[in-house]
Amino acid sequence: MSPSPLTIGDVGPRRKPLAQIRQGPRYSFGVTGGFIGLGTVINVATVVTGALLGMAIGHRFPERTRAVVTDCLGLVTILMAGLSVVSVTDAAFGGAVGRGAPVLIVLGSLLIGSITGSLLRIEERLEALAGRIQSWVSRRLPSEGGADHAGRERFIEGWLSATLLFCVGPLTILGSLSDGLGRGIDQLALKAVLDGFAAMAFASTFGIGVLLSAVSIAVIQGSITLVGVLLGSVMPEPHIAALTATGGLLLAGIGLRLLRIKDVPVGDMLPALVVAPLLTHLVIALR
Repeated sequence: MSPSPLTIGDVGPRRKPLAQIRQGPRYSFGVTGGFIGLGTVINVATVVTGALLGMAIGHRFPERTRAVVTDCLGLVTILMAGLSVVSVTDAAFGGAVGRGAPVLIVLGSLLIGSITGSLLRIEERLEALAGRIQSWVSRRLPSEGGADHAGRERFIEGWLSATLLFCVGPLTILGSLSDGLGRGIDQLALKAVLDGFAAMAFASTFGIGVLLSAVSIAVIQGSITLVGVLLGSVMPEPHIAALTATGGLLLAGIGLRLLRIKDVPVGDMLPALVVAPLLTHLVIALR
């Protein structure tokens, strides 16, 4: 039998599929040792360390320097928001709910979540809680903002902004679930490094409120990790994409607040993070 003729595709190295070329290589730290929850422990430690360093050196900068730092943080927060919002174009998301549905799902999640949060006065309750925490802290650490209105506002802004920045995003969800499933802490290790530097910059301007955000990280990421341990792969990829895109818009709101453009009531929008995966599930079920 004569050999089959060669074609152009048989000569030279085999070409990769276009989708694989676009995706590029996947990098991983390969951190798999330790115990379940180690990623969150490392993340909390880097935020505490960064916040303490920022508090130690922040007061040495003049007010205009602190304002520039806040503007830089606002711009970077907008950048991170954009990276998260891109999830609305995720192929799995669009394939599950339909090509035009992802944007409508994110819009519906924001509307339903914001109306619910406004009726529940979540922003107001969060500010009251942060105010009580700040008063308790100021009695023990008088140098950290005092009990005046400006100090209270600075504490609230630092705690709420840092909490949302550190806890809303794909690395928080995917990294914590991966940790809970025993697949490694590489994503949370990367997040810990980023959060540590961000905490240093935030704390140089906002003070001890950023340090308290470490408690929020421990509670939120610890809870997601526990969900991963108990229920396995809890959230399908389309649901995560919806949650990530919605969370990105909340981060954009934080960026606008940091840039002093618009005082967006991000606290009232927090229920949208719950509505997004539920609405995605509903749309998939109705198709």
